[in-house]
Amino acid sequence: MKIRILTFSLLWMTSLAAQPLSTKQIATLADQQLHPALQTLVEYLSIPNVANVPGQMEANILWMQKACEMRGFTVKRLPNAGHDLVFASLVNDPKLPTLLVYWHIDGQPVDPSKWNQSDPFTPTLKKPTIDGWETMDIGQLNQDIDPEWRIFGRSSSDDKSPGIMFFYAMDALKKSGTPIPFNIKIIMDPEEEMGSPHLAAAVSQYRDQLAADRLIILDGPVHPSGKPTLSFGARGIATLDITTYGPKMSLHSGHYGNYAPNPALELAQLLASMKDKEGRVIIPGYYDGVVITDAVRKDLEATPDDAAEIGHMLGFSHPDKVGNTLQEALQYPSLNIVGMSCGWVGNQARTIVPSEATANLDMRLVKESDPERLIGLVRQWIIDQGYHICDGPPTDEDRAQYGKLVSFSSEISYNAFRTDLGTPIDLWLTAALTQAHGEKPVRIRTGGGSVPISPFVETLKIPAVLVPLVNGDNNQHSPNENLRLGNFLDGIKSCIAILQQPWE
Repeated sequence: MKIRILTFSLLWMTSLAAQPLSTKQIATLADQQLHPALQTLVEYLSIPNVANVPGQMEANILWMQKACEMRGFTVKRLPNAGHDLVFASLVNDPKLPTLLVYWHIDGQPVDPSKWNQSDPFTPTLKKPTIDGWETMDIGQLNQDIDPEWRIFGRSSSDDKSPGIMFFYAMDALKKSGTPIPFNIKIIMDPEEEMGSPHLAAAVSQYRDQLAADRLIILDGPVHPSGKPTLSFGARGIATLDITTYGPKMSLHSGHYGNYAPNPALELAQLLASMKDKEGRVIIPGYYDGVVITDAVRKDLEATPDDAAEIGHMLGFSHPDKVGNTLQEALQYPSLNIVGMSCGWVGNQARTIVPSEATANLDMRLVKESDPERLIGLVRQWIIDQGYHICDGPPTDEDRAQYGKLVSFSSEISYNAFRTDLGTPIDLWLTAALTQAHGEKPVRIRTGGGSVPISPFVETLKIPAVLVPLVNGDNNQHSPNENLRLGNFLDGIKSCIAILQQPWE
């Protein structure tokens, strides 16, 4: 009997090497890797990874270096002005094309007091209940897995789990004897949550080592429908800081209210002047260059969004009208208030006229956007509203000469990118995910998030596509970040299919 089983296994492995895997074969291979992959993920999530906390990224870099070397990669650290990038290369055959894979290994900062567990870096297994979530023994990951269980912990979805999915997909193919029909390079970013401030320079510096034919990015959530997803673009990002100034110091509101100008009111009015009541930016020229053709609109409408369901899930009934749909809205640059600060509120409230008020804004950029131009438009708009822009806090001379005072600063992190649908990389990835899941993926023209991919596209001259793998309701960047285990298994399937799919 053992001989028959061995013979069958050898025949099956031989057949795997001869042709693309079937949907059933991919599922079988993924199932075999699920438990060891989960154990590795728990270990990896236990390593704190906030890039601006000294010492935390080094442990993650060393862990990832070892994980790559275990799979036959040659690993190098690429020094730059920030934390070292981690670069891994696996040459199967010099004559084969090369796939470059990007993911990041840092995570958002944490406030443990806001989490429903003692430590955001202690992975916690939970199952859904009528009232929310019930904590389970982490050892139950060794048993049969319910796809609705979740692992809670910082970076569980953004972005540690996709790398583990990829590694165990490689392990599955190796154990089955299935060849990977291309060479692989991986670049791991330790500063993505900081805006990858040194990445563009590093890509330029190491362009020869990073050279490849195609790029995929393992980051982000699948479509809310839960279907396999490809995103052919991502928005870039720039940030603005605007501070309005009132009196030199906070004043008693009884003595000086109705007399001293209030910078909080001025800031609110200034920001409100930038948009109409439907949420559209009214600064002249802000949307210039964005054209939604009939062909583009057809692609956007193919995304299975349900406006009523989205509104119910997010808790609002009247979305902004920048576009007719969510997907159309994502094709335009945004101007978003991230936060505002002035005085004190709640039980700390004080009856004052505050001395200054500050707003942080972000611009999500699209491929047609020139961030320098957009920043210039906002700056000019502020001037046109009667403000004098100071380099910092106003001097006494500024206060004597100008009635409305503001400071303005900006930072550009990176540009947007977008790859055309219908190109060879689209056909390859669509075929792979269709094979993995038995249905065609949702194909999104431009995703809403920002990832630092434009330096690769612009410097290496290669097409790039995001392959989102995690659940959409993962609390990314927030307390109680989590990973649905069904998505983890599906992600291993997706990576197996991609790694064994021949290129067109």
